[in-house]
Amino acid sequence: MFLSLGVKVACVAVIGPPTGAVILFEVLLNAGSLFNHGNVALPLAVDRWLRWLIVTPDMHRVHHSVTPAETNSNFGFSVSLWDRLCGTYRAQPAAGHDGMTIGVAHLREPARLGFFHLLWLPFTNRLGNYSFRGRNSRREGPETNGREE
Repeated sequence: MFLSLGVKVACVAVIGPPTGAVILFEVLLNAGSLFNHGNVALPLAVDRWLRWLIVTPDMHRVHHSVTPAETNSNFGFSVSLWDRLCGTYRAQPAAGHDGMTIGVAHLREPARLGFFHLLWLPFTNRLGNYSFRGRNSRREGPETNGREE
């Protein structure tokens, strides 16, 4: 957060956009993040149409899966076009949304999920060996599992 804040402050200082534009950008950015991280169940037809323009909760949720091929997908949280262009778009999780496990595989024990433990985690050497491996251009596994794209 602090790194992001520093970059934004530097950009504002260099470019000099109007204060209102910066505030509008931040409001829209945070509203988008709240929307696609929300527990919102859109009708399938609405979700299918919306995800061509913006990232919907069902689309972004796949990124939070413990399955590496799913974690390495759907990175965006505002404009869905980037995942499609970069080959990281995945329509649905292999196990479906109800069967998908969310989280980080090696950090699922309740004792490791306390508030202070999670705050301290970035400063430890227990982050695991997660790495972005990208995805092949071919589809990996079932894409819809009863839900339409």
